[in-house]
Amino acid sequence: MTETPKLAAVATLEELAGLLRRNDRLMGIDLGTKTIGLALSDVERRLATPLETIKRVKYTPDIERKLALADNHGVAAFVIGLPLNMDGTEGPRAQSTRAFVRQTAPLARRPFVFWDERLSTAAVTRELIAQDVSRKTRAEVVDRMAAAYILQGALDRLNRLG
Repeated sequence: MTETPKLAAVATLEELAGLLRRNDRLMGIDLGTKTIGLALSDVERRLATPLETIKRVKYTPDIERKLALADNHGVAAFVIGLPLNMDGTEGPRAQSTRAFVRQTAPLARRPFVFWDERLSTAAVTRELIAQDVSRKTRAEVVDRMAAAYILQGALDRLNRLG
């Protein structure tokens, strides 16, 4: 009996490109201290769309919701924003994100890819302000839009890889 190869908990985008099948989707994650923003790619992996913002309550229900959405949408892998410092070093938030992935990967049964998320929330907020979106609406959508921003960056890179 042959054993199926074990998926790595964390992959590079280049490694992920070799694992993806036709119509596999990716889920983008913007991990915050109070919320988790989620975004979803289309089946051609060209466009990221904001999906949902999970208000963080406790680890288990938060993860169960994220994994249920991933199952429902045929997600093959997760692209999670890695909040690096402006000089490229990793601080406490990046370490917290890595710990989240270590804890979640065995439950997810899908690889995670880290994506530099520096200034993603700031870029999304600037765009929303430019569109004259109210402060209340911005607060409601910024996390899932930041997840889409993160995922779109990864999708663009993935498509350049061929």
